[in-house]
Amino acid sequence: MRIIILSVSENIYSTNRLLQEAIERGHDVRVVNHTKCSVLIGEGKPKIIYEGRNIINDADAIIPRIGSSVFRHGAAVVKEFEMNGVYSAASSLGIARAQNKVRTLQIMNRKNVPIPKTVFSINPDDIETQIELLGGAPVIIKLQEGTQGLGVMLADSKKSAKSIIDTFYNMDANILLQEFVKESNGEDIRVIVAGNKVISAMKRIGVKGDFRSNIHRGGTGETVNLTSKEVKTAIKAARYLGLPVCGVDLIRSKKESLLIEVNSTPGLQGIEAYTRINVAVEIIKFLEKNVRKRF
Repeated sequence: MRIIILSVSENIYSTNRLLQEAIERGHDVRVVNHTKCSVLIGEGKPKIIYEGRNIINDADAIIPRIGSSVFRHGAAVVKEFEMNGVYSAASSLGIARAQNKVRTLQIMNRKNVPIPKTVFSINPDDIETQIELLGGAPVIIKLQEGTQGLGVMLADSKKSAKSIIDTFYNMDANILLQEFVKESNGEDIRVIVAGNKVISAMKRIGVKGDFRSNIHRGGTGETVNLTSKEVKTAIKAARYLGLPVCGVDLIRSKKESLLIEVNSTPGLQGIEAYTRINVAVEIIKFLEKNVRKRF
C-alpha cells in the first residue's frame, strides 16, 4: 500500500512512529510537508504540487497530521486527495470541525453525547448573565481554536471571569465558557479511536495546582479502564465528526463522563509511553483493513 503522511517533519515523534511502523509492515510510505503543497484547480483534473511534481496519484491512503496554525490549508490538501479517491485517516470536514470547539460541541449536543454546560457569545454587554447561565463562578474560559491546553483558563470568581472575558472580547477573540467540573480534579481521559474500536486510553493528570491535564503542560499519565459507555461515547464522537482516527477527551463528573474535545491529530508519545500500547501500528493496521475494502 502507498501511504503519504502529511506532516511538517518526519522528526516529530508521532510522525516518525507512523513512518517506521508502516515501513516495518512493508508499505511504500513517505512524509509530505503539507505546508509546502500547492493545489492547482481550474485546469482539468486538480493537482497537488509538491517539490515540483504532481503527487495526487501517489497514495492509496493518507494520514493527516495537521497542526492548528495551518489547518485550513491542510484540510484543503486533504480534500483534494479525498476527491481523487484516496482514503484518509481524518476527513477534511472532520479536521475543520474538530478544530472549532464550538462546532464540535454543537454536533455532540445534537447527537445527545454528554458535554459540559457551555455558553458562547460575542456580546460584551451581558457577561454577568453568561456566567450565571453556568451557575456562577468558577468557570472555564477557552479560546475556540486553542490546543494542548493553551488558551484555557480557570476564573475562580465572578470578578476575575468578567475581567478575562472582557479582555478577550476587546481582542475580538472567539471564546466559549464552560462549567467547572470540580470533581474531575485536574484529570481527564484521552481515548484513541480507530474506526469502531478504541485502541488505547490513558488518564492524564495535571501538575499540582493546575486544573489542566495536558501532557504538554507538564502533566503525567497512567492507564485507565473505560466504562462501556465511555467506549461508546468516544466511538460515536469520532463517527459524528468524520474522523476515522482521532483522540477523544473526556472528564468524569459525579453524574457521568462528559466529552470536552476531539483532536484530529492526537499525539502518540504520551499515550504510547504510559500505556505501553503500540498505537502507531494499530493505526497502520486500521488503514490496511479499510483501504482493502475500497478495492
